[in-house]
Amino acid sequence: MTLHLVTHPDYSFDFPAKHRFPMEKFRLLHQYLQEKGLATKDNTLRPGKAKKELLQLAHDPDYLDRFIHNRQSPQEVRRMGLPWSPALMKRTLIAPNGTFLTANLALQHGVACHLAGGTHHAHRDAASGFCILNDLAIAALGLLHSGRKTQLAPASVLIFDCDVHQGDGTANILQHEPKVFTCSVHCDKNFPAKKAHSDMDVEVAKGTADDEYLAIVRKAFLTAVDRSRPALVLYDAGVDVYAGDPLGLLNISLGGLRARERMILELCREKGLPVATVIGGGYDDDRHALTRRHAMVIEEAFGVFQPA
Repeated sequence: MTLHLVTHPDYSFDFPAKHRFPMEKFRLLHQYLQEKGLATKDNTLRPGKAKKELLQLAHDPDYLDRFIHNRQSPQEVRRMGLPWSPALMKRTLIAPNGTFLTANLALQHGVACHLAGGTHHAHRDAASGFCILNDLAIAALGLLHSGRKTQLAPASVLIFDCDVHQGDGTANILQHEPKVFTCSVHCDKNFPAKKAHSDMDVEVAKGTADDEYLAIVRKAFLTAVDRSRPALVLYDAGVDVYAGDPLGLLNISLGGLRARERMILELCREKGLPVATVIGGGYDDDRHALTRRHAMVIEEAFGVFQPA
């Protein structure tokens, strides 16, 4: 079995070095996995630009037009949190297709990993918190929509979001879609201040450490699987739960973070659930240390699904 990785060189581009969002991490992650021998020419795929029809399954056409043509209001740009540029627009139109491709590969092969994704604060008609288009919602709806054309389309999708911040945009976009179950396990005192209503929200107290956190995540995953009976899991492996993350507020060690990734992936394998992973949030001025944290879910995917 080939474990496919999905990435694109345009995911990282020249970006203000002092900006809170670590735009270079996508390039560094691919580089790191190449150095480790995990990302090769044979197992790495490059997505193309997403079709507008795919994006419109989750997003308002007028909003897409405003973003693409740099016509957002100053308030919208401030809420987006990123300076608009042609390069930002280009990568934004590719990345959702990367998650969609990853999900399709997971359905075919049992597992696949996107070296980006997890932009769960993007709403149907607005960007928020460094998230412009909601790749998780787009991929899930795209898979369901393609059911008319392919036997690979799942009957239902579980979005299991372990980013430290609630997936509010995902919850709002998918609130009326019964075939997608949204589960967010997040810090109770973190962004966004006003929480949305996922199908299942699990709030983790500020300062929670490894053992309690891992027990919460395990119980949440098993409950979400039991309630949703999914044919595919989209797993948002945000690493901003790490104790040293400047936007985190939880107290999870590097060992605890790796244990979470291994636990979720092992549960998917044991239950025969195809799983597509995205990297989610992670913030650190030490970009290489951040890269190593994001790499854990991919490393554990190889360990669980392709043991040496």
